[in-house]
Amino acid sequence: MLQTDPTRMPSLGADLRSLRKARGLTLSDLATRLDRSVGWLSQVERDLSTPSVADLRQIARALEVSISMLFGQAAVPAAEAGHVVRAGLRRAIGGAGAGLTEELLSPDLTDDFEVVHSTFAPHSEIAAPVTRPTQEVGYLLSGQLALDIGPHHFLIGPGDSFRIRGEPFRWRNPGDEPAVAIWVIAPPVY
Repeated sequence: MLQTDPTRMPSLGADLRSLRKARGLTLSDLATRLDRSVGWLSQVERDLSTPSVADLRQIARALEVSISMLFGQAAVPAAEAGHVVRAGLRRAIGGAGAGLTEELLSPDLTDDFEVVHSTFAPHSEIAAPVTRPTQEVGYLLSGQLALDIGPHHFLIGPGDSFRIRGEPFRWRNPGDEPAVAIWVIAPPVY
């Protein structure tokens, strides 16, 4: 089926391709996981075919992203597409688990990095350390975060920044107010 929905930005396919590549998967690898043909997946990635809701759920599971990441592409004026992300049109990414809410600040996932707006609920924390094959830099706008990066422990406050290079890390918001950070991740993982 050709893409005819004018409200869907043509970046869905490009985002899927970027996510697939960031996970080190070939078209064949992902097609096998989805029990679909390489040709079908190629058409989806080139925005020549529109996947069904069931397909999007299966793709989201295979790429370990939330389904909202794939649905959240709002229609924008043509001149802004790929350049501007309006505050009310940010795509929610990840899950709201562990008290963390994340929104994509980048227009899409086709760059070598992604920029994320992260809000950590008061007294929230991630259950177990996370290790990703990425380089990440964060800047805390408000609140505070207790960060464990590798064997090191830090308390980060407003205006502080940090870097993580493929090391295991954990976070915890020890405060009574939300902590808000801008996070840059390369390559994109959402």
